[in-house]
Parts: sequence; C-alpha cells; structure tokens
Amino acid sequence: MNISEIEQIAKLAIEKIKTSQLCELENLKTQYLGKNGKITQILKSLSQYSVEEKKLIGASANKVKSTIEKEVENRKDFLNEAILEEKLQKEKADPSQVFAFPFQKGSFHPIMQTIQDISTSFKTLGFSVAEGPEIEDDWHNFEALNIPESHPARDTQDTFYLEGFKNLLRTHTSPGQIHVMKKQTPPVKVIVPGRVYRNEASDASHSSTFHQVEGLSVGENITFKSLKETLAEFVRNFFNLELDLRFRPSYFQFTEPSSEVDIQCFFCKGKGCRICKNSGWIETMGCGMVHPNVFKAVNYDCEKYTGFAFGMGVERLTMLKYGIDDIRLFYENDLRFLKQFSV
Repeated sequence: MNISEIEQIAKLAIEKIKTSQLCELENLKTQYLGKNGKITQILKSLSQYSVEEKKLIGASANKVKSTIEKEVENRKDFLNEAILEEKLQKEKADPSQVFAFPFQKGSFHPIMQTIQDISTSFKTLGFSVAEGPEIEDDWHNFEALNIPESHPARDTQDTFYLEGFKNLLRTHTSPGQIHVMKKQTPPVKVIVPGRVYRNEASDASHSSTFHQVEGLSVGENITFKSLKETLAEFVRNFFNLELDLRFRPSYFQFTEPSSEVDIQCFFCKGKGCRICKNSGWIETMGCGMVHPNVFKAVNYDCEKYTGFAFGMGVERLTMLKYGIDDIRLFYENDLRFLKQFSV
C-alpha cells in the first residue's frame, strides 16, 4: 500500500467518526502516527532506500503525516461543536414557559388611553402634539392669556403658587399655546395634553390634579365655522358616533367670542336621562376665537391672522366614554377598576 492510498483511507476513516465515537479519533491518530503507526513505519524504513528515494518518500510521508494531524483536529472541532449544539437543543426550554409572566397582563391607564385616543383623532385632522412645562411663570399662565391681575383665577385658593410666588403649578394647559406660538410662526395647528393643578377639594367630579387637552389653530381666514367643523369631526371620531353639537355663548379671558360645547347625550340620544340631567345634552369643552391680546403677547399680526382655541378635560371625556361616575376612581389604583381597561 503506497503513501497516497494510506492518506485516502485515513481521511475516509476520520470522516466516518461520529459524535458518539469521539475517542476513536485518538485511536485513528495512533494507528497512523503512533510509534507503530503506518506512517511512522514508512519513515523508519527509509534506511533501505537510496538517497533520492529517501528524499521523495520522506517528503511524501511527512506531508501525509501533517495532513492526517490536521484532519483529526478539524474533525475533533467539528464533533465538539456538534455535541455542544445537541446539548443546547436538548436543554432548550419552551420560551412560553420560561418567560411566562406570572401576573395579569397590564394596559394603559384609562386616562393615558384617552389622551392617546384624543391625540390620534386630532392628528388625523392635521394637528401636531406638543408638551408644555407643568411649572409655569405668571406671564405664561395668566398675563399672556389676557388674564389680568384682578382675575379670580389668580386667587391663591385656586392656584398652587411656589415659593416666592414667581412660579406656580399650571392651572390649565393653555400656556402650552403660548410656548408654541413664541417658537412658531403661523400657520399653527397643535394640541397640548398634560396634567394641571387646582387648589380645590376632591369629590366625585373634582380633583386637585387632573388632565386637560388644549387645542389651537392659527392662520389666515380661520373662522368660527372652522372651529365648529373641527370639533364636530373630533367628536365623531372620538366617540365613534354621529352626535349633534350645541355651541352656547360663554366667556373666557383668552377667547372672543367664546362658547361652551355640548354634545348630544349618547346614552339617551337626546331624549333626556339621568346622565344628561334630562336635558338631552352633555357639556364637554370650552372654545372660542383667540383674543387679539393673546396674539399681541406673542407678536402675531392680529390684522393678518385669526385663530381658534379649545380646551377639554380628559377625565370628563373618559368618564363619559366609559360610563364612570366618580373621578376619584382614576387615582386610587384599584386593580378591580383598572383591569376593566386591560386589552
């Protein structure tokens, strides 16, 4: 058997070794390269050959020796990786079992869900969503919104003032429109959702901390009709119902004219019930055309631009949408209440 045949036979034998026969690799290596191995015997027999034959046979034998050593090591690495992979597959656990969460799946708080729903509805109408700081100064919260120093809303019984009376916890999200208009030139279409604070006692329909969404649209040829169309479309989207709206004259310092918006009671369809106090209507938000003094505060041209603003209470809309009759339920973290909103 010549050296080339020995090499081929050795390679075939090495390739046939399986993971369960890993120890056989060393036996094969010994069989060919050990003290009495086939290649070793060839090298030992070189003394019987001529000088030229020694060179040729010796070179071939050493080459095959290196090849077999390399084949054995490669096969050993391959088998070790296969053994490891097989072990991992056997130990691989069912992810649904290993990572199963032992508690009930959570969900958005109903207030946050409502804010998202409101934001989504207005985004479809071309509005962007902005944020404003919860700690405001007097100018943003009152002065820029045409609320003079003598206005009752400035009374410390209504407002949480911070030390020194220079700053306060915002009493509404309307200052957000001031921040936006100071940074952006018309046209502007934005809503500003957020938490607000009032220094008042809590009961079934009032809280010292609650949420509002302020809306603002400013541009050329913005009219009260634009306001009515926008709010009508929002109500249809938010409640997913065709409901009539009623605009009642009202008064807000930062809009002129101003209006309260009522929607047709979706519990009784306007016939009158306990929810709407038998009026057929439910008060939902306030709105109006932006007062010129507000535009002056942010250096907008009152002759060129008009705009409308609106504000709504998130808790109130959530209570209406889900039939909740006590605002305090939102803040008690009672899982019996919150789990109703899990999806």
